[in-house]
Amino acid sequence: MSKRALISVSDKTGIIDFAQGLQDLGYKIISTGGTAQTLSRAGVEVTAVSEVTGFPEILGGRVKTLHPKIQGGILARQTAEHQKQIADLGIEPLDLVVVNLYPFRETIAQADVTLEEAIENIDIGGPTMVRAAAKNYERVTVIVNPLHYEIILQQLRQEGEISLATRKKLALEAFTHTASYDVAISQYLSKVFAEADFPRYCFWEGEKIQDLRYGENPHQKAAFYRFRDERQGTLTGAKKLQGKELSYNNLVDIEAAWSIVTEFSAPAVTIIKHTNPCGASVGKDIHEAYLKAYESDPLSAFGGIVALNREVDYKTAAEIKKIFLEVIIAPSFSEEARTILAIKKNLRLIEMGEQITEDQDYWLEPVSGGFLLQERDQAKITATDLKVVTKKKPTAEQIAELLYAWKIVKHVKSNAIVLTKNKQILGVGAGQMNRVGAAKIALEQAKEQVRGAVLASDAFLPFSDTVEVAAQAGISAIIQPGGSIRDEDVITKADEYGIVMVFTGMRHFKH
Repeated sequence: MSKRALISVSDKTGIIDFAQGLQDLGYKIISTGGTAQTLSRAGVEVTAVSEVTGFPEILGGRVKTLHPKIQGGILARQTAEHQKQIADLGIEPLDLVVVNLYPFRETIAQADVTLEEAIENIDIGGPTMVRAAAKNYERVTVIVNPLHYEIILQQLRQEGEISLATRKKLALEAFTHTASYDVAISQYLSKVFAEADFPRYCFWEGEKIQDLRYGENPHQKAAFYRFRDERQGTLTGAKKLQGKELSYNNLVDIEAAWSIVTEFSAPAVTIIKHTNPCGASVGKDIHEAYLKAYESDPLSAFGGIVALNREVDYKTAAEIKKIFLEVIIAPSFSEEARTILAIKKNLRLIEMGEQITEDQDYWLEPVSGGFLLQERDQAKITATDLKVVTKKKPTAEQIAELLYAWKIVKHVKSNAIVLTKNKQILGVGAGQMNRVGAAKIALEQAKEQVRGAVLASDAFLPFSDTVEVAAQAGISAIIQPGGSIRDEDVITKADEYGIVMVFTGMRHFKH
């Protein structure tokens, strides 16, 4: 008895050549609807599913393969009992199932898609056949990916059969394929039928990009994954132009660096150490922005991660190559810049492509036994959102500086204090256990440059002590969320020293 292959694919890439190859090897081809038409027009001899089942396709094609003569042909095992039963019922076994599913993801990706269109692109018979074939991998081969067609043909030509090892691999891929499909449906309908901001059940699907050398430390294993719905300008879509493989810590720092520079429309640069900015600035061009960012803290910049929101040109690259850095991230690099930086063979150049205005809607944090899920912090503050609470009012220049400092402090680990002047970081107090301690660290770093600078605090000032030390150092203005029970004491202290203070009404804790 000749072997039989059931072919029913939405993505018809390579299917004609594959079917012709199977036919040449003696396989009988059974197919459905549009796939059968495609193969027949190409000269492949095809038996329609309706001929096998003795039942027509109905409901506009919604029902065609959900029939015992199809499912029994797939699920029958090589046992005497199963083989006798299907023989008695006139069911012929199927040896190869080639199925990929209705294009649900592609459909919902369309901006003007309707719910009805999305629903119609939920495959029913396809997943049933795929799962049935994968379950019966000991006898049946299932293929859901056109990339495997030629490999399977080669194995059949050389060995006359498909090995058990290959069938196991394809079965795993098939179950993963249908699981991914169901995740996409669940995520889409959770939004469309949403009764709450967060669904009762949440699924996160990642595809491995690569294994990493190790995690945060050499004794920890790690790997890098991408989400299926990745967006342009994200780290998972970046291109490494040169340098060593990226480490776990590199990737974490790159994410932190890129999230800062994409806050700005003007040319901006940040230098990251352990996810916190040790340098940051905007300038009239990217060269000036880099110089100012480096001058923020040249000592800490050594071995840092640099992000730029403009193409790296020759002039900027010439400055960058003067010190040891781990990674440079930018939308692009000019040919001249790549030439000059190629001298540093271990330096990673990461090309991010076009910037994006927002990333995934949610942020996930694992905890023992589960995970926390929150909206990503993408809130913006403008001048009209600021509330001036002191007697002294800010100048237009001070408002612009305060807003710059606020964008930076949002990305610093709490408790966070950031000092800036001329749109350049002068001092950072990150991850401290008390806020005045963070302020003292930032002020010590800024030294004599602090006079006339502004101070940003990611959360409210609980006591007036931070204002006291800031005023004595020469800070001219403070931006903070407000909301402390001691706000009046804090404001009074600012008035005492003639410091401008504005409230944002919004905090930016970053734990």
